[in-house]
Amino acid sequence: MSYRSSKTYGHEAGLSACFRQWRAQSHCHFLHGYALSIHLEFECDEDDLDARNWCVDFGSLKSFKGQLEDTFDHKTLVAQDDPLLPLFKDMEAAGLVQVVIVPNTGCEAFAKLVFEGAELWLSDAGYAPRVRMHSVTIKEHAGNGATYLRSPA
Repeated sequence: MSYRSSKTYGHEAGLSACFRQWRAQSHCHFLHGYALSIHLEFECDEDDLDARNWCVDFGSLKSFKGQLEDTFDHKTLVAQDDPLLPLFKDMEAAGLVQVVIVPNTGCEAFAKLVFEGAELWLSDAGYAPRVRMHSVTIKEHAGNGATYLRSPA
């Protein structure tokens, strides 16, 4: 048996990011932004709950929320292969945007990025290997979102 615990940073958390999907043939190739919602699911085996019977101490997630803010809060996320990356760098140099270069953009890519960051955080915070990530869901709004799941062992 295993447990899952979750933490959600809702749309009201202020993780407002701007990005574009430069490969899209639709309006998604334009810059647009959302107050993203991020839902984390952690898991541990029944025998691995801590002394308080917790999987993760939610209070300890403050440092991880800081990482989310550094990545998404009022940031312009640009894919590392975006042909207009030099223009975005110029806009950053002019003080117009704060650029975060990421492997890819979009909910699926952001879910994977956050999942991998959360796994590192679990290790750095001393939770791993007792606790592991199960999934991360990113939502642009109530209608659009994507989930990245841990691969089965």
